[in-house]
Amino acid sequence: MSAALQPAGASNRRRIWRNAGAILGVGIVGFVTFVAIFAPWLAPYDPFTIDLGRRVIPPMWMEGGTSANILGTDQLGRDYLSRLIYGARVSMIIGVATIITSGIIGTFLGVMGGFYGGRVDDAVVFAITARLSIPVVLVALAVAGFSGGASFTMVILVLGLLLWDRFAVVARSTTMQIRNLDYVAAARCAGCSPMTVLFKEVLPNIATHLAVVATLEMALAILLEAALSFLGLGVPPPEPSWGLMISEAKEYMFFSPWIIMIPGIALFILVLGVNLLGDALRDMLGTDLSR
Repeated sequence: MSAALQPAGASNRRRIWRNAGAILGVGIVGFVTFVAIFAPWLAPYDPFTIDLGRRVIPPMWMEGGTSANILGTDQLGRDYLSRLIYGARVSMIIGVATIITSGIIGTFLGVMGGFYGGRVDDAVVFAITARLSIPVVLVALAVAGFSGGASFTMVILVLGLLLWDRFAVVARSTTMQIRNLDYVAAARCAGCSPMTVLFKEVLPNIATHLAVVATLEMALAILLEAALSFLGLGVPPPEPSWGLMISEAKEYMFFSPWIIMIPGIALFILVLGVNLLGDALRDMLGTDLSR
């Protein structure tokens, strides 16, 4: 088959695998996902076991380190590698749960506003504007105070209910662009109901854009969870959240800087990988709305 006759999708996939950034992003996210899924089998110790006799042991490559604890131990003598591995699970669960929740809300509102227009669209625009005026961290503070403390579920709900605006904006704008295209008009002329047109014609053609938005929102959710946990409003101890690990280590950062650098570097690498994955998806799926 000549190059001119090859499917565009195959060409996009080849271009991605020639892109070092795309390969790195897919590799990072895939590796962290693997670690998160198999954390109970990969962690050398129980991440919750406290041993005050082994407090703040440095990593094995530093003076005083030992191969028994490759990344050392924290201020309570818990194995740092084990907590880092389980922390990947916390970050991935919150990231995925957040984009599912916010994606459903934002996509529904955006598609309704973009497809029906008029007063429905005015209501959606008002909702998006109202959401953009609400600071996520302050809402988390209020919810944590009202509910009597932070929890894993609360973090997912707060982030999921407050990070839907980008999904709504992208879904609305792309729906407005394709609602009058020929294939949508043909479906209407064939007697398809509005819901059938939405689910069979509109949603499949905006999914590429929403997939890219999902990666951006996942990176933001992971960072916000770390920030909330750092402030004591996210995942409660003794859960091994990377943000909580950074918060617990801040008292030792001048004397044992590695204890705050390790989870910080892990968080940076994961967010970098998710953003690179978003770039790869954008290149692979394309943004052409024509059909």
